[in-house]
Amino acid sequence: MSEPLAPSVGWGVLHLFCKIGPTSDGEAIVAAVKSAEGDDHQVVTFAVFGHKADLGVMAIGPDWVRLRRLQAALQAAGVEVASSYVSLTELSEYSQGLPEEHLQARLYPRLPPAGKRAICFYPMSKRRGETDNWFGLDFEERKRLMIDHGKSGRRFAGRIVQLITGSTGLDDFEWGVTLFGTHPDDLKDTVYTMRFDEASARFAEFGPFFAGIVGSIEEVVAQVGLG
Repeated sequence: MSEPLAPSVGWGVLHLFCKIGPTSDGEAIVAAVKSAEGDDHQVVTFAVFGHKADLGVMAIGPDWVRLRRLQAALQAAGVEVASSYVSLTELSEYSQGLPEEHLQARLYPRLPPAGKRAICFYPMSKRRGETDNWFGLDFEERKRLMIDHGKSGRRFAGRIVQLITGSTGLDDFEWGVTLFGTHPDDLKDTVYTMRFDEASARFAEFGPFFAGIVGSIEEVVAQVGLG
């Protein structure tokens, strides 16, 4: 079990949404995150709003085994994993022709982006309904819809950094969407605007949303009441 397990292309991505309890150990949480970072994995930490969770952790890197060790270390530090999501960085089948640096940024992103402390995450799938079935469309029609969808997203360049990761066969939905914004309303405006695109209005199904404030693990531990 200690031998690394890596995707053939891209990196593994693990989102953990944790609740803090009486036995939670702030110093042990910090140590767990620092240890993963020391093993060449990126860990984005954020304080989560609302009842769903307190502490959010987005870990990304080449080794599934190392990601699982991080989860175990956080649980040993006394946090309860209230929700989670497993996915992989990927290139969309509609991404042919994009500059190489854009493709590399999707497979091997550097996170978190500077100056963007607002974060939200949600999973989504494409509909398989009797009337609207994304998987019944031919490739050219799906590509057209996704190009139009991308045009809406580019309106938020500079305000939003988006990472879409693939989870078909790995979790309950087909993609995980992580948005980093300069301001909280950047997140809201982006999701609202893009829901009017045909690709979303007709074919998108969304899971639960988590929103929070990005910070260093020391800052986040203090924000959730353990500092």
